[in-house]
Amino acid sequence: MTGLVASIPSPPQAVWHLGPLPLRAYALAILLGIVVAVWLTVRRIVPRGGNADQVYDVAMWAVPFGIVGGRIYHVISTPRPYFGENGNPIKALYIWEGGLGIWGAVALGAVGAWIGCRRTGLSFASFADALAPGLLLAQAIGRLGNWFNQELFGAPTTMPWGLEIDAAHIPAGYDPGTLFHPTFLYELLWCTLGAIIILLLDRRVRFAPFQVFWLYVVWYTAGRLWIELLRIDTAEIIFGMRVNVWVSILVMVGGTIGFFLAGRGNKYVNDSMGNQPQVDAEITE
Repeated sequence: MTGLVASIPSPPQAVWHLGPLPLRAYALAILLGIVVAVWLTVRRIVPRGGNADQVYDVAMWAVPFGIVGGRIYHVISTPRPYFGENGNPIKALYIWEGGLGIWGAVALGAVGAWIGCRRTGLSFASFADALAPGLLLAQAIGRLGNWFNQELFGAPTTMPWGLEIDAAHIPAGYDPGTLFHPTFLYELLWCTLGAIIILLLDRRVRFAPFQVFWLYVVWYTAGRLWIELLRIDTAEIIFGMRVNVWVSILVMVGGTIGFFLAGRGNKYVNDSMGNQPQVDAEITE
């Protein structure tokens, strides 16, 4: 402890070894997030005309595409550890050390999902809308990996929920014992709250195809914007702001436009329990 009223300790280790097999908290958090997202999507896809097997088949395409896309975005947006001075390009492949950019994961994951939907005959719009809250929960769970890795935290803080960071992980220029904003926790709570709100709204509001997914995009980027402004990890700067701040703004604007454009289409017909047994104009891509 640091003498303040309270603080959040960081886990003492992020890797456990079962003989020669390393179990990494970051990888376990990502996998658990995927499991939760698939589970919730299965529960939400049936009222939209799909079935569990279709979700599993689509996930077989979407998950690897998303992981590759997330890593590509991370390397492009944070190139110095890999291609800068004293960088190591081979480490771009060390995904187990952390570093998945959500923007790349969603973008390329969507391509994989589209391919999977085409192959299974599942509506891409139905899948995207069913996935939206589960995707937020997956991102919330995935942030636990950053906590274990003691990475991606925010600026110093004197708030009682400040995050303790081991001396080995404290950036240069900060004294040992400094507490930092637990941005992993902020994003975890923000994403969890967003998932709850979307689930509640989707039971009461007549949304058009894709509107639930665009709602996810707007909610997440709104939170990521203010959380990103707190972070102090190395990042590329464009016109005085971190690249992910600009990306958050652009994607949030695009998501808002997409939400209203999708709303011009036909509406889902919701019953009082939130089921959506029919779609006036189903997209069967």
